[in-house]
Order: sequence, then structure tokens, then C-alpha cells
Amino acid sequence: MSEFDLIARIQSRASGHAASGVVVGIGDDAAVIAPAAGHEIVATTDSLVPGRHFTDAWSAEEIGCLAARANLSDVAAMGARPRWALLTLTLPGVDEAWLDGFLDGFLAALEQAGTALVGGNLARGPLNIGVQLLGEVPAGQAVLRSGGQAGDRIVVTGTPGDAAAALLLGEKAPAELLNRLRCPPARVRAGLALRDHAHAMIDISDGFAADLNHLLSDDLGAEIDLDCLPASPALKKSVPAPEKRWPLQLQGGSDYELLALVPPQTDIDRLQEKAGVALTATGTVVDGGGIRFQSSQHALPPLIVQGWDHFKND
Repeated sequence: MSEFDLIARIQSRASGHAASGVVVGIGDDAAVIAPAAGHEIVATTDSLVPGRHFTDAWSAEEIGCLAARANLSDVAAMGARPRWALLTLTLPGVDEAWLDGFLDGFLAALEQAGTALVGGNLARGPLNIGVQLLGEVPAGQAVLRSGGQAGDRIVVTGTPGDAAAALLLGEKAPAELLNRLRCPPARVRAGLALRDHAHAMIDISDGFAADLNHLLSDDLGAEIDLDCLPASPALKKSVPAPEKRWPLQLQGGSDYELLALVPPQTDIDRLQEKAGVALTATGTVVDGGGIRFQSSQHALPPLIVQGWDHFKND
């Protein structure tokens, strides 16, 4: 099978995922897209590397799902609507079954988010997956990492810590935790709901504490009530002791939940209905630097503000 046969195979799979705004899709030198009037483009890119982001134990469908949702999550964190994707695949050879499985996961994740695959590139070499995601947001309404204010409530979607627990438990991890690691959610609906309220927002890819730190300027800090930190049933069952869960929830990445700073008067329950996922207030932004943790129910384990770093962690 030639390069052009592979392109045709991808094009045939992607043709059913076309979205509005695609003027020219797969098959030309470049795609042509038309954003809606009065909107700005939000762009992100990410790559997946074997041994770093996935292993041989992963199915091709799981790899495809992660490749899409890691990028969808970045767009969601800006309060934007994902619209168009570009895919770069470097493949060691032609493996039709692997490619079809990858596309099953990748295109299903895009379709769920209303996003079209509009182009990309193929090359031969060691396996590497690159994705570029383009979204759109009403002009001037993108939610940035900056903008937090003292008094803001710190709100998180869903349940952080599941992916870190899956990595820790390895083969002993239950399916619920493995699925959160290999095919994490992309909180697109929640990002859109939070856009009109959040002063600042980020997705949790490197860890709750480390990513929260990105939302705090030099003169702002945070107080986190660990008793309020939400945990999934699977995480509670696998790691029953809260003081052993907290490091996973605070320092483990790859959950792709959203972390937002919202004004203190925000109606969290009403916002949760629009977000379509649980929203939990876990703390408050305060004057003065640093992140402080507290619990009225349990002794605090040693906790440090750190997260994943590709060039420091092994």
C-alpha cells in the first residue's frame, strides 16, 4: 500500500466527519477553513510519543482517542469550540489494522466534539503522532490562564487523580481507571459553560497543583480544602485512604479535567447543569504567593507543588 493509498484510506474514513466551515478538506496542499463571523481562532498542537504517552499495552483505538482528546482539552480550556483537526502520522510501516483502530478512536473523539479532520501529513519512520487542533471563540472572549483575582473560588470538573492511580497500580488498575488514563474526557461542554464566568482556566495535564500554580500570579496564592477534593468511586475503592489519594490527585497529570477560577458569587449548582459534569469548589484564591493545603478530618501527608515535566521526570 502506497502513501497515497493510505491518504485515500484516511480520507474515506474522515469524509463522514465533515463540519461547517470546511471550504477545502483532505486532498489538496492545504485545507481551507472559514471561521464564523465575529470569532477568533484558537490553535493548539500536541504530539504523542511511544514510551512516554502510551505503551505496547495500549490498543490503537485508545491511542487515537488520547491523541484527539488531549488537544480537544486545550481548546476547551480556552472556552472555545473545537472545529478542525490536522493529523501528522509517522509510521514505521503499513499496518492497516492498526491504522483503522487508531482512526476508530481518533475520529470518534472528534465527531463527539463536532470537529472535522481536514488534513495532515504521512511519513515513514519511528512511530510518532502529531495533532493540531483549531477552534473558534467569540472575539475577545477566550479564557486565559491570567485573570484570577483574590476571592475567586477554585473549581474543578469531574474527578482528578484517576489517571495517576492507573499508572501507579499498573496491571492491577480497574478498567474504570485505565479508561480515564487511555481515553480521558474532553470537557468541551464544560469549557463553553465556564467561559462566561471564569476569570482564568486551564486543563489538568501536568497535575492539579502544578496547573493551578499556572493560574496564580506572583502576588496571588491559593488555599485548598483537601476534604473537598472530589474522587471517583473507582479511585476511592482502589486507594481508600484520603491521605494516600491526595498526592495522586494533586500531583498526577493526564486527567484533562478543567480547573477554573470563578467569582465568589457564582452559582456552582446552576453552572454545573450547563456544564454537564460535576463541578466542585475546592478552595479559594488569596493574596500572597504559594499554595496552602488544609484538612479538618485527616493529617496532611507531605505535599509539594509539582507536576509532570518532560525534561525532568523519568
